[in-house]
Amino acid sequence: MPSMTRTGDHATVNDVAALANVSRQTVSNVLNAPQRVRDTTRQRVQAAIDQLGYRPHRLARNLKARTSLLLGYAVPPATGDGINPVLDRFLHDLTTAAREDGYHVLLFTPEPGQSEAEAHLDLAATHTVDGFVLSETNYDDPRVRALAEQDVPFVAFGRTGIELPHCWVDVDGAAGTASAVAHLANRGHTRIGFVGWPHGSLTGDERLTGYRRGMADAGLADDPGLIGRAPNDTVAAAAAAGALLERSDAPTAVLCASDLLAIGVLQEARRRGMRVPDDLAVVGFDDTPVAPITTPALTSVRQPLASVGREVVRLLTSRLAGVNVPQDGLLISPQLVVRDSS
Repeated sequence: MPSMTRTGDHATVNDVAALANVSRQTVSNVLNAPQRVRDTTRQRVQAAIDQLGYRPHRLARNLKARTSLLLGYAVPPATGDGINPVLDRFLHDLTTAAREDGYHVLLFTPEPGQSEAEAHLDLAATHTVDGFVLSETNYDDPRVRALAEQDVPFVAFGRTGIELPHCWVDVDGAAGTASAVAHLANRGHTRIGFVGWPHGSLTGDERLTGYRRGMADAGLADDPGLIGRAPNDTVAAAAAAGALLERSDAPTAVLCASDLLAIGVLQEARRRGMRVPDDLAVVGFDDTPVAPITTPALTSVRQPLASVGREVVRLLTSRLAGVNVPQDGLLISPQLVVRDSS
């Protein structure tokens, strides 16, 4: 007798359940609350979904009461040693804020060969999550453009420069580096260097803008020779610092776009036998957990990530509740934490 199982747009939850040999509720859990399902069962159900080409019924998007109470967050791809303390802290603060608002955060990653924008749109099509939180945004971010054009609810931690209306929350990196320059200038430094990231990083460019603004506000010369660039690792940062310190008019202080860059500068200063802060003051950015335990303890600009997490969740859940939230940005001021390195 030929199989009556339907495929594609005609496949139903019953078809998936029958093929995977599970209940309808188990299929629903895989789609809406996968953390409740054992890995082996979830994989079997997902295989049935893929085989049948099943997609949730299109009418589900109109049944607003059937929300998942899940917010999607794509785990950023690992780079270097895979450690990103800023995003680790942000994810913790985000999940805390979501829980307090009655939501949970669903972590996901793109399939092999799939772009992040495609992964977000595919997950949105299944209605597994009610909306998305983005991080590590950059110029003309394709995720932001794709979600905004499809009117999928999301809030971004970070800016993009995209003119399409969308919500974002960001830390005012320019204000943070400007305050760090003012601190160093008040300590008597007139030759203040900057080690930032390579061109193409919106966040890095904002921090460089703040450095230049701080130099101008302090009446100090904008000398391109005081600016070094390096990928976000200590070895490259040490090399960039070495190039600055080789100058006949070398800086007496160096401000960095991240704590990791600042640690590289500290290592280079130590290699040269320089005393910090007597011979060279060093300031980082992000105030990561390593900042207070470096030798000497690192002065750094602290990002108020708990506040960012709360605002991101507030804006996103308000939109999901039908509140007309402003489709623009919110800047939060950082705080300079002064320690022994400056």
